[in-house]
Amino acid sequence: MANYRDRRVGQEILKEVNDILRKKVRDPRVENVTITDVHVTGDLQQATIYYSILSDLASDKKKAQEGLAKASGLIRRELGHNLSIYKTPELTFELDESVGYGNHIDELLRNLNKD
Repeated sequence: MANYRDRRVGQEILKEVNDILRKKVRDPRVENVTITDVHVTGDLQQATIYYSILSDLASDKKKAQEGLAKASGLIRRELGHNLSIYKTPELTFELDESVGYGNHIDELLRNLNKD
């Protein structure tokens, strides 16, 4: 029988982290951050949280990463209160490049039809 618990916990973490970022974190560096996906290891000890921001500037991406790193303790504590799991996973934040890559592909397709 397949074990889907890591995916279910990942979906709950995604929902809760988006809520925590919107309601609890007051850092202006993370106000435009959107959580896109969460990957949780099979033993539920580590969670990689993928995020995207609307800005394409490297400085904004760096500021968002610093803001998330600074707020990770608060986010983990709030997750521990809101989720009913034995141990709250360690959180790692990574920028999700798939949104930018998708925009690049769309732009290439549009330019292909113009020529």
